[in-house]
Amino acid sequence: MSYNFDEVIDRSGSYSVKYDFFQEFKKPEKVLPLWVADMDFQSPTEITRELSKVLEHGIYGYSNSKEDYDQAVISWFQTHFQWEAQPEWIVKTPGIVFAISTAVRALSREGDAVLIQRPVYAPFTSAVQLNNRTLVNNPLQYIDGSYQIDFEDFEQKIIDHKVKLFILCNPHNPVGRVWTRQELTRMGEICLKHGVIIIADEIHADFTYPGYEHIMFASIKPEFSQNLILCTAPSKTFNLAGLQASNIFIPNKELRSKFKAELSRQGYHGLNTMGMLACKTAYEHGAEWLKELKVYLTGNRDYIKDFLAERLPEIHMVEPQGTYLVWLDFRALGLKDSELEDMLLHKAGLWLEPGLKYGPEGAGFQRINIACPRQILVKAMHQLEQAVKTYGKIEL
Repeated sequence: MSYNFDEVIDRSGSYSVKYDFFQEFKKPEKVLPLWVADMDFQSPTEITRELSKVLEHGIYGYSNSKEDYDQAVISWFQTHFQWEAQPEWIVKTPGIVFAISTAVRALSREGDAVLIQRPVYAPFTSAVQLNNRTLVNNPLQYIDGSYQIDFEDFEQKIIDHKVKLFILCNPHNPVGRVWTRQELTRMGEICLKHGVIIIADEIHADFTYPGYEHIMFASIKPEFSQNLILCTAPSKTFNLAGLQASNIFIPNKELRSKFKAELSRQGYHGLNTMGMLACKTAYEHGAEWLKELKVYLTGNRDYIKDFLAERLPEIHMVEPQGTYLVWLDFRALGLKDSELEDMLLHKAGLWLEPGLKYGPEGAGFQRINIACPRQILVKAMHQLEQAVKTYGKIEL
């Protein structure tokens, strides 16, 4: 490989949420943090080089994007997903969670029903509830070690609750599913039939494993693209979350107008200089880096899979089809969630994401971030093995 993903970089003292906030999150300071979804890899050198030019210039005044920015974004999706967007569809926001909450306020009223599919990324729930909308859940079905959609329940919930919006996660965080064209089409048709607007979070689109393909929801049918708020960002792909740059595609002019009006009410007017430049550079020069990274992540996934199968068969890995997040099933250990959390933190020395954070359906599960040098995962797995073998002796 041209890039060294094995290098362990000390992130402490960098205001990292993952490494500098143990006390604030009431966690032991010596645990391995494998929870929040950013990577422990340096971004492509081309990005750092371009940002350095801004630092050397030394003036950080108002800035805005131009045509070359839009073209870089559009070209990325055309090249990697065979989907051609138009510049006027792009609305810039500081993040996808921000964009989802904006869309909820722009396209529904207080009390309106919004559908999600738990276990799912926790901010979906907060975007609905904190904006005083009614949360409706179409729980994913865990069948034979994989997650499926209950389509009958999906449509019935929409009818019964007069659902206005559906927030789709693809690839899915935390369960790792990459929804097929058939699954996406069926959800899209149901939503069209009942007048439900789709907010599609596709932030993990660039991370699929061999044998799986991410289908941009907007590319399936023109009717789908006209019923859609499509949320994308380079932040997960190139480890740029702290620079706060997202690109929201809204092909429907009326929906776009409502969304932008809500942005104006919030006083938001554009990307920061560094985020804008990092996004443009990533999409123009980051393809080879990403290609090598995905090979490395596949190796990390396979390492955990093999380790658990050989040495900890009590723990089942829900094999991810996409994302660098792995959903682990600990239920065979027979521990309560509080006991499991205690074991992981105080015996295994691991800080993972508790499954309950993603809804009641996550009970007995934990999410682990595998976007780190492999030696860290090796250490984590051996610590986990030792803790599991002695968990019966834990005083809880």
